[in-house]
This record gives sequence, C-alpha cells and structure tokens, in this order.
Amino acid sequence: MSEDQVPRRRADARRNVDALLDAARAIFATSGVDAPAKEITDRAGVGVGTMYRHFPQRAHLVKAVVESNIDAVADAAATLSAEHEPAEALTAWILRFADLLATKRGLASALHSGDPAFEGLPAYFLERLGPALAGLLDAAVAAGTVRADLNAEDLLHAITQLCRPVPGLPPEHNQRILTVFLDGLRQGATQGRR
Repeated sequence: MSEDQVPRRRADARRNVDALLDAARAIFATSGVDAPAKEITDRAGVGVGTMYRHFPQRAHLVKAVVESNIDAVADAAATLSAEHEPAEALTAWILRFADLLATKRGLASALHSGDPAFEGLPAYFLERLGPALAGLLDAAVAAGTVRADLNAEDLLHAITQLCRPVPGLPPEHNQRILTVFLDGLRQGATQGRR
C-alpha cells in the first residue's frame, strides 16, 4: 500500500465513524438505543460490518454518541462567549445543556444498565462541561449580570435535576421551570455578590 493510500483510508474511516454517530444520534432520538443496527447503517450509508469494526458492541456506539453530544455542548461555550454578552452566552449555553439532558432521556436506561462501557461517563461529563460552564459563569458574575453565590458544579447539578422527566408531564414543563430558574439566576445578581 502506498503512503498516499494510508491518509485516504484514515479519512474514509473518520467519515464512516462520523456518519455512524450522526445516524445513531438521530435513530436513538426517535427509536431508542435498541433500534436495529441495519437501520443505523442504512442511514449512515455503510455496511453493518463497518459499524461493528468501529463499535464492536452496542454500548460502545451509545457511549460515543453521548460523548460527542457532551463535546458539542462543551465546545459551544467559546463560540457563545465570543458572540454574546456574558449573561446571554450563559443562558444560551444552559439551554443547550438542557437540550443535551432532554436527548439523554431515551438513553437513560442504557446508561444506568451497569454496563462497564458507561463507567467513565459521569467523570467525562464533569471534566468537559464543568470548565465550559465555569468560564461562562465567571464572565457573567464579573459583569454583574448573574448572582455570584453558585459555582459551575452547583449549576450543573441544579439544571440536571430541573431537567429530569416528571411522570405524566410533557418536556415543556421542564423548560418552563428552567426558565424560572434562569430568571432567578439573573434577578439575584446584586444580592448574590460577595
């Protein structure tokens, strides 16, 4: 194999992985994590063998989808910070984080199944999202537009709790409660200053 074929093969493999992740993300959102592999591979435009070469077990694919979703939310912090005032950037990021939690609903049973593939996800969640949120929160506190008596970990836990499904109520209920929480975060800006 010539040297120019190796980078092309790596690029093809990366495209296949990206296509599988995009397809799995969409399928999991509509059909759940137990959707047939063929449904995912057909949408990705690859064969079932390609999927199992990159993700030997279903849990590996689920974990990769969750991690890519976490990465997208974490990476959005820099863009939002550059494009918006601090409080607006913080609010937009929190809403993206809430969307991530909402999409996790379909994955919750798999993630809590005890499968060893998922053991590192809570730490990954905090390692990626904590610093992203801390930067946005610090900027908003420094601007005097949000209260200063909460840290990033407090907010991550609070938002996670507020976004938990409530039996018998639609997701809009959680969105409404989150909006009230965000209003309170801004209203307490002067009271919460140390």
